[in-house]
Amino acid sequence: MSEAAKSINSIPIEVTVVLGKTSMPVHQLLRMGRGAVIELDTGEDEEVEILANNAPIARGEVIVQGEKIAVSVSEKLKRSATGK
Repeated sequence: MSEAAKSINSIPIEVTVVLGKTSMPVHQLLRMGRGAVIELDTGEDEEVEILANNAPIARGEVIVQGEKIAVSVSEKLKRSATGK
Protein backbone atom coordinates (compact mmCIF):
# COMPACT_ATOMS: atom_id res chain seq x y z
CA MET A 1 0.00 0.00 0.00
CA SER A 2 1.35 3.44 -0.91
CA GLU A 3 2.01 6.13 1.70
CA ALA A 4 -0.83 8.23 0.22
CA ALA A 5 -3.27 5.33 0.61
CA LYS A 6 -2.10 4.76 4.18
CA SER A 7 -2.63 8.44 4.95
CA ILE A 8 -6.15 8.43 3.50
CA ASN A 9 -7.06 5.24 5.34
CA SER A 10 -6.08 6.82 8.67
CA ILE A 11 -8.45 9.82 8.36
CA PRO A 12 -11.16 9.57 11.04
CA ILE A 13 -14.78 9.74 9.83
CA GLU A 14 -17.72 10.42 12.14
CA VAL A 15 -20.51 7.91 11.43
CA THR A 16 -24.03 8.78 12.60
CA VAL A 17 -27.18 6.67 12.41
CA VAL A 18 -30.44 8.61 12.30
CA LEU A 19 -33.25 6.59 13.87
CA GLY A 20 -35.87 9.25 13.13
CA LYS A 21 -36.78 12.89 13.57
CA THR A 22 -39.39 14.98 15.30
CA SER A 23 -40.07 18.59 16.20
CA MET A 24 -41.44 20.04 19.40
CA PRO A 25 -41.82 23.38 21.11
CA VAL A 26 -38.93 24.56 23.27
CA HIS A 27 -41.08 24.50 26.43
CA GLN A 28 -41.75 20.79 25.92
CA LEU A 29 -38.04 20.09 25.44
CA LEU A 30 -37.17 22.02 28.60
CA ARG A 31 -39.72 20.06 30.66
CA MET A 32 -38.25 16.68 29.70
CA GLY A 33 -36.68 14.68 32.45
CA ARG A 34 -35.34 11.22 33.04
CA GLY A 35 -37.59 8.60 31.44
CA ALA A 36 -39.17 11.01 28.96
CA VAL A 37 -40.10 9.37 25.67
CA ILE A 38 -39.59 11.20 22.38
CA GLU A 39 -41.79 9.89 19.57
CA LEU A 40 -40.04 9.79 16.19
CA ASP A 41 -41.46 9.88 12.66
CA THR A 42 -40.06 6.40 11.91
CA GLY A 43 -41.74 3.02 12.41
CA GLU A 44 -39.91 0.16 14.11
CA ASP A 45 -39.42 -1.77 10.85
CA GLU A 46 -38.32 1.19 8.73
CA GLU A 47 -34.76 1.63 7.54
CA VAL A 48 -32.47 4.15 9.23
CA GLU A 49 -30.22 6.70 7.57
CA ILE A 50 -26.42 6.31 7.86
CA LEU A 51 -24.34 9.49 7.63
CA ALA A 52 -20.58 10.01 7.26
CA ASN A 53 -19.52 13.46 8.42
CA ASN A 54 -23.21 14.52 8.21
CA ALA A 55 -23.58 13.38 4.57
CA PRO A 56 -25.98 10.52 3.75
CA ILE A 57 -24.05 7.48 2.51
CA ALA A 58 -26.33 4.49 3.13
CA ARG A 59 -29.54 3.09 4.60
CA GLY A 60 -29.77 0.15 6.94
CA GLU A 61 -31.69 -1.89 9.47
CA VAL A 62 -31.21 -1.80 13.23
CA ILE A 63 -30.23 -5.18 14.67
CA VAL A 64 -29.39 -6.37 18.17
CA GLN A 65 -26.23 -8.45 18.65
CA GLY A 66 -26.12 -9.68 22.23
CA GLU A 67 -26.18 -6.54 24.36
CA LYS A 68 -25.06 -4.25 21.51
CA ILE A 69 -27.15 -2.40 18.95
CA ALA A 70 -25.80 -2.46 15.39
CA VAL A 71 -26.88 -1.45 11.90
CA SER A 72 -26.88 -3.78 8.93
CA VAL A 73 -26.27 -1.81 5.71
CA SER A 74 -29.00 -2.59 3.19
CA GLU A 75 -28.38 0.08 0.55
CA LYS A 76 -25.38 2.22 -0.38
CA LEU A 77 -26.48 5.63 -1.62
CA LYS A 78 -25.05 7.20 -4.76
CA ARG A 79 -23.14 10.45 -4.36
CA SER A 80 -24.96 13.52 -5.58
CA ALA A 81 -23.54 15.61 -8.40
CA THR A 82 -22.55 18.31 -5.90
CA GLY A 83 -20.56 15.84 -3.79
CA LYS A 84 -22.80 16.43 -0.76
